[in-house]
Amino acid sequence: MEITNVRVVPVNDKKVKAYATIVFDNCFIVRDLKIIQSDNKVFVAMPSKKMKDGTYRDTVHPLNAETRQKIENVVLKEYEKEISKRKEK
Repeated sequence: MEITNVRVVPVNDKKVKAYATIVFDNCFIVRDLKIIQSDNKVFVAMPSKKMKDGTYRDTVHPLNAETRQKIENVVLKEYEKEISKRKEK
């Protein structure tokens, strides 16, 4: 399975720096990935929903570390491109 499209939309928020959408094999889309700034790094959080007990649960997530890393690398690369474009304007 290959990531065939990535779109990133930066937002002006304290911790959430952008939202991303990824497409796998031109046939499966995942929306609302979050690019989050923690104290020491930027990372990608999977889409989630709030449960009745107040906790959050991922609605979509990779089943292994290799896939998670691949998604994070592609999304963060696109995020950096988008930020660079906006700084040039």
